[in-house]
Amino acid sequence: MRIIRDTLYLDPSDRGAAVAIGNFDGVHLGHQAVIDVAREVAQRIDAPLGVMTFEPHPRSYFARSDAPFRLMNPEAKANRLEKIGVEKLYEVPFNATLAALPPDAFAQEIIVNRLGLKHVVVGADFCFGKNRAGTTRHLQQLGHDLGFGVTIADMVNISDLPVSSTAIRTALSEGRPRDAERMLGHWHRIEGEVIRGDQRGRELGYPTANMSIIGLHPPKFGVYAVRIDVLDGPYKGHYGGAASIGVRPTFGVNQPNCETFIFDFKGDLYGAHVSVALVEYLRPELKFEALENLIAQMDQDCITARDILANVR
Repeated sequence: MRIIRDTLYLDPSDRGAAVAIGNFDGVHLGHQAVIDVAREVAQRIDAPLGVMTFEPHPRSYFARSDAPFRLMNPEAKANRLEKIGVEKLYEVPFNATLAALPPDAFAQEIIVNRLGLKHVVVGADFCFGKNRAGTTRHLQQLGHDLGFGVTIADMVNISDLPVSSTAIRTALSEGRPRDAERMLGHWHRIEGEVIRGDQRGRELGYPTANMSIIGLHPPKFGVYAVRIDVLDGPYKGHYGGAASIGVRPTFGVNQPNCETFIFDFKGDLYGAHVSVALVEYLRPELKFEALENLIAQMDQDCITARDILANVR
């Protein structure tokens, strides 16, 4: 997949795509349905399949003081979109200039002039332009006037409930990763670079791969059975493990992070890019008065996680 961040100076080969437009935070089943419609259009008109999204997320731009809400960082989103066959990812920079564009100007300047799109597909709740003034009906009229096709995709429901990033955030906040998986169509993942921590896990006999969760919606703090994909480097591959997400209360006040113990693994992952999939919530984060009690609990956590992962497809 080609990621296009400089949308001001577009290579001619990157014009003429059929794209799904949206933030696609989580790339859940509703997002995938929109992208599948774009895929059908792309095949019909012999155009590349693309996704047009915005970085930073517009909500981050307008409400910078809000609590972290993103289900995915840009790297995780790109990885997921590539897995489902997207050929071109247009990461349009979201800034004051873009935020100020009225709907008509957005369609003319971004869709037509800058990206030269042949066809756009959006969800039924899509809004665009300054103050979110543009509606799907408005977009259809602009497409007719400016020469690009427009398709409106239906919303996706599970058990008569709409699939949404908000519902997925709620499931994760409540420690229900399997419910989140039902709406996502894939396991919720924390992705990023392995960073150096305090190396306490190594001293306890449980060396961990540490990852920041800054900027992401935090799942319920606690211990999870997880699947791990090492995405690059000499240890690239698939593994099982147990991860602790939280502030490590046994060791004082700390920044929230994700620490993952990988089963049957020996190696140095510092600097590697890793994807940790939350499979099942095992227990809440606890403060232990003695390290031997913590180690005993970690022993049990790993036994439980192994049993769970042995029965997960």
